[in-house]
Amino acid sequence: MSDYLFSGILVASSFAIGSMLYLFVAVLINRRAAISPTLLKVDLGRLKSPLRFLIPVLCIAGVIHLLRLPKDVCGYIGHFIEILLIALFGWVTMKIVYIIRDAFLKRYDINARDNVRARGMYTQMHMISNIIGVGIVLLTISFILMSFSAVRHIGVSILASAGVLGIVVGFAAQKTLGNLIAGVQIAIAQPIRLDDVVIIENEWGWIEEITLTFVVVRIWDLRRLVVPISYFLEKPFQNWTRTSADLLGTVFIYTDYVVPVKEVRNELTRILENSPKWDKKVNVLQVTNATEKTVELRALMSAADSPTAWALRCEVREKLLEFLQQRFPECLPRIRIEMNKMLAA
Repeated sequence: MSDYLFSGILVASSFAIGSMLYLFVAVLINRRAAISPTLLKVDLGRLKSPLRFLIPVLCIAGVIHLLRLPKDVCGYIGHFIEILLIALFGWVTMKIVYIIRDAFLKRYDINARDNVRARGMYTQMHMISNIIGVGIVLLTISFILMSFSAVRHIGVSILASAGVLGIVVGFAAQKTLGNLIAGVQIAIAQPIRLDDVVIIENEWGWIEEITLTFVVVRIWDLRRLVVPISYFLEKPFQNWTRTSADLLGTVFIYTDYVVPVKEVRNELTRILENSPKWDKKVNVLQVTNATEKTVELRALMSAADSPTAWALRCEVREKLLEFLQQRFPECLPRIRIEMNKMLAA
């Protein structure tokens, strides 16, 4: 009984020492963040969660050979600690990958007006880190399985990506593997990036999230459209911000044939010059069509991004209509009836 008591006290003491060591490490991380938060732009705070468990488990692992317990009991405890260490080291490795990713991405401001390059780097780094994360999980699982003699061959098969199990899983998950490969292609070729403005399935929205298997599109009315990532390699879609964020907006106005086009063109210039939404690049008004009833006027204007372009189009349409109603009401579309003079007599 005294041996079990001694072993329990030894394990508890090791755990307590490990917890105090963790607190010391956490204080150092917090102090470093407070003194030099921009040093190498690395956020070590992510490591605190896995270290909270890893340090005490390491301390316990160091005293396993001192336990006064039967050999088989010590073997079970040692095996359990080994599994914990493998899982915790895998967790730490994933955190380190995310820390490096975030430190690299801090060089790019995705909230900037012209953020095409930043969005490209965010997309690429998130996809790469997700792929590395999947690899770390597979390695961790394989190492844990290899610690069991009965299923060691399964762990070896996973680690070597070979064997009958890998073939069966490969055939059973062809679509999933296809999406994973598509995710790698998306990360390299980048037909879409985070925050790109796209039209997909007749819906207009922003790319909100890109994972290894699916993409989340935030629709303009805050709905979410979830599509498999392979969709963007197999089907056509519109990407309004593929090369730059600025866009051209169009407004169509239908008027009578007597409309003074020059006056409307001058009014469009006045509206745009007084609007903070206009980026001062494109200002055009043209007669683009004429039917037997109306004349079609097209106002073309530019804005820094798609939401601004939409708001500018609405503003221009409203003010041009107001201008015609107040200054030239006779120029609004109308239907004429011409009566025969003889019939009238």
